[in-house]
Amino acid sequence: MKRRRRHAIALAAAWAVVAATAASAHSVKELELELGDREKYFQPLDKAAPEFTLAHADGAPVRLADFRGEVVVLHFIYAACSDVCPLHTDLIADVQAKINQTPMKEAVRFVTVTTDPSKDVPEVMRAYGPAHGLDAANWVFLTALPDQPESSTRRLAEAYGHKFSRTPEGRQVHGVVTHVIDKEGRWRANFHGLKLDPTSLVLFVNALVNDVQKPHGHRKPGFWDRVRELF
Repeated sequence: MKRRRRHAIALAAAWAVVAATAASAHSVKELELELGDREKYFQPLDKAAPEFTLAHADGAPVRLADFRGEVVVLHFIYAACSDVCPLHTDLIADVQAKINQTPMKEAVRFVTVTTDPSKDVPEVMRAYGPAHGLDAANWVFLTALPDQPESSTRRLAEAYGHKFSRTPEGRQVHGVVTHVIDKEGRWRANFHGLKLDPTSLVLFVNALVNDVQKPHGHRKPGFWDRVRELF
């Protein structure tokens, strides 16, 4: 128990150092170039994110605009999915756990949107986060509002670049993408697939949280390697 506690404290301190160091060493553009070289699943963007108004599991309406001032990490899944969706959610939970051990916790919102509103009813939604280790402190699971068509969240996913097809068994097939939206509602990046390095996503989110926009000098050689050595 003591060993685990020491590890948690050390990990939190390490991520605090990483967050501060990355913010001081990079502009977003510099980091985009670096991630483009190191992270083949990274796609930088800079355009208005498709807006939405959806429902929380408790029925309350939630808008993308409600998260202004926070960086949003957004992804689409459906709870009955038995292959890539749970793996994607576990990846998001890993990223959230890393971020939530730093001061970024107060400035980042994780948003999961179901693409199967008819089956992902409130009790299913409420159970999904705890089953995958997601922290409700800064995570929400959204579905269609009662007056919206059942297809509305799939249309939203399509607005974020997803294409859907259905198998004969009724399973949904769509891409695995983690979307990042900045504090002003600008869609700033996609991280594709399940093989992305969570550290890359954390560092990119950190740059957006800290409004790192002005170019700085080049980072010291070996910084990226030292970051990974912490873990």
